[in-house]
Amino acid sequence: MYYPYLRGRQFELIALREYAECKGENNNITPIIEPVKKTFNSLKLALPKLLKNNVNFALVLNPKVGDLEGTINEVYGEELQEMLSDFSKWIPTFIVENDYVFLKGYIEKSGFENVMIFCSETTDTNNTDFKALISLSNVVYVVSEDNRTLKTFVRSLGKKIIRLDDKFKGTVRNSDYLDMKEEKFTEEHYYYLDDNYDGFSDYTPLVSSFVVGGSAPYAVAIHITYAKAEQEIWIRHFTSFSNTGRANIQGKFAEAAKKAVDFLNEKGIHTHASDELRAYYSEAKYPGLGMSKKITIKHHLEVINKNIRL
Repeated sequence: MYYPYLRGRQFELIALREYAECKGENNNITPIIEPVKKTFNSLKLALPKLLKNNVNFALVLNPKVGDLEGTINEVYGEELQEMLSDFSKWIPTFIVENDYVFLKGYIEKSGFENVMIFCSETTDTNNTDFKALISLSNVVYVVSEDNRTLKTFVRSLGKKIIRLDDKFKGTVRNSDYLDMKEEKFTEEHYYYLDDNYDGFSDYTPLVSSFVVGGSAPYAVAIHITYAKAEQEIWIRHFTSFSNTGRANIQGKFAEAAKKAVDFLNEKGIHTHASDELRAYYSEAKYPGLGMSKKITIKHHLEVINKNIRL
C-alpha cells in the first residue's frame, strides 16, 4: 500500500477527491493528510469523496505546520467529527517529536482505534517512552524513515511498519529544472514487500518542506512521473524557457505544457490527469498554477496505483 503524505491545502485536496472518483475498482493508496488551514472547507469537500469511493485515509490530528501548528484537538472537532465517526474508514494520525508521554496519555484516553504514529526528524525511536507509545494496543501503524532496529521492534509487536522517503529533489528556482535530466523517482512500489515493509510513503512530486505560496514565478515547471520499467518509476521536469521576468505566466505554462504533452504522446502515457493536461494545452487554456500542481499529484497517484506490486 502507498501512503503519500500531503498537506491539506486546496489543490492537494482537489487532487485527492478527483483521484477517488477516477481510480476505478482498485485502490492501493491511503493518503496521509496534514491539515494546515483553520477553515475546513476544502477538507469538508474532499473527505466525503474519499469516504464514498472507499479510499481509506490517515488524518493528522496534531499538525506541525500552518495555521493549526501546535494544536491537537481542533481537527477532530465539531466541523469534522460527524463525518469521521466511522474509524474503519480513516486512520487517526499523530506526528511524534519528543512528546512521547503526552501523546501516550492522549491516545489512551481518546478512544481512537487503528492509530498511526508518524515519526519526525526529532523522534528518538530508541527512547523507552517512545517504545511504550507505539506499544499501545490501539496503535497499528508506524511510519518512519528506513530504520532496521525500529522495523524489527514494530514487527515484534505485530504492527504495520511503513517506510518513509523524501524522493523529490526540489530546486531553489523553477528555472533550475531546465538543467535536470530524467531521473529515477522511486522503486519502493516494487521492493517494499521484499524489504519487509507493509507499505511505503513519500511526499509525491512535491518538496517535503511546507512552503507558503508566494509571488508569480519566473518559470513554470510541470513534473511528470511515469513507469519506465516494471520496477522503477521515473520523473521528468518540463520547464518554460521564457524565464527572464514574471510576466505572461499563461505563456510560460503553455511552453511547459507543450514539452510535457509531447513527451506523454511519445510514450503513449494516458491517465485522467495527463489527459486533462492535454485538453488544457490543445484548447490553449491556462488553468492556473494551482491546477497544474493538482494535475501533477493526481497523475502521480494514478501511476502508482496502477503499477504498485501487492
